[in-house]
Amino acid sequence: MRLEVTRKSDLAVRSLKTLAANQKRMKGPALARAVGSSSGFVSHVLAPLVRAGWVRSEAGPSGGYSLSVDLAEVSLLEVIEAIEGPTDSGRCVLADRACNHGGTCALHGPWLEARSHLLDQLKVTTVAEAATVPTS
Repeated sequence: MRLEVTRKSDLAVRSLKTLAANQKRMKGPALARAVGSSSGFVSHVLAPLVRAGWVRSEAGPSGGYSLSVDLAEVSLLEVIEAIEGPTDSGRCVLADRACNHGGTCALHGPWLEARSHLLDQLKVTTVAEAATVPTS
């Protein structure tokens, strides 16, 4: 099984927090500057957040992005899975095959326990609670 968090998830959380702090609609370029990224990449990252209903996107001269949910109601795990996809792929941590196919690997038990603790922590930590990291 593969558990990976990319820069896109970090950017998604920072974008949500920036929209919450701004409390009004933000144009794509302004949001991109605020989170230290490009407009195109921010647009790409925000698309799943729009589909999830957490961000509103309005086109046109007066359009932009705005938050449509209380960030205390959205977990970090929900954001990561919206951006990266499901965290449980059913794949072995060591080999590119289905887990339990032909027996378990030596890491199976400890890996499942560690993964469970990590996912539980991400599930109970809301975006509102996540630390805001300044852009570089």
